Amino acid sequence: MVDQVNGFVRKVPTWPVYILCVLPVPWLLYLAQTGGLGVEPIKALEHELGEIALQLLIVGLTITPLRRYAGLNLIKFRRCIGLMAFLYVSLHLLVWLVLDIGILSQIWADIIKRPYITIGMAGFLCLVPLAVTSNSYSIRKLGPKWRTLHKLTYLAVILGGVHFIWLVKGFQVEPLLYMAVILGLLALRLPKRRKRQAI
Repeated sequence: MVDQVNGFVRKVPTWPVYILCVLPVPWLLYLAQTGGLGVEPIKALEHELGEIALQLLIVGLTITPLRRYAGLNLIKFRRCIGLMAFLYVSLHLLVWLVLDIGILSQIWADIIKRPYITIGMAGFLCLVPLAVTSNSYSIRKLGPKWRTLHKLTYLAVILGGVHFIWLVKGFQVEPLLYMAVILGLLALRLPKRRKRQAI
């Protein structure tokens, strides 16, 4: 069964995945313009974009465990998912910068004074070099260093989870569940301990 799925996946191009990932953007913009996002559409749009970004980062984290433990090979879609996650993080940041705050001095003050924003910006900065080097030329140019650099994904997704936890007001289960999934997926990536050889 898994071999059949992998055979089908090999035939599927990546461009439909890009299109599917982008589709929520015009829909969310439409909802924001028509009152479908509630009484605070800017805050809601900002939240929705950020949550989709975190979801895509988590999806990207699942690819290696799926291959290791289930034999399902979705590696060909990892770059696409990573770039789409960066797109949504960038849109999340853009909505906050332009529509929510809009004042340059206030932006800097919020980054310094509000820990959840500081954490969020740190996560975004981790993703920038990953997005810039997500191409075949960078893979060839950097060699083994490319794989080391892209381990920043782990830090970025943890920071994204912490950002979500600190962002919400009061105790809420949803961000904690996201963090639990993130930590669980990272734990699955840990190298297996070798069994002690019998003396």
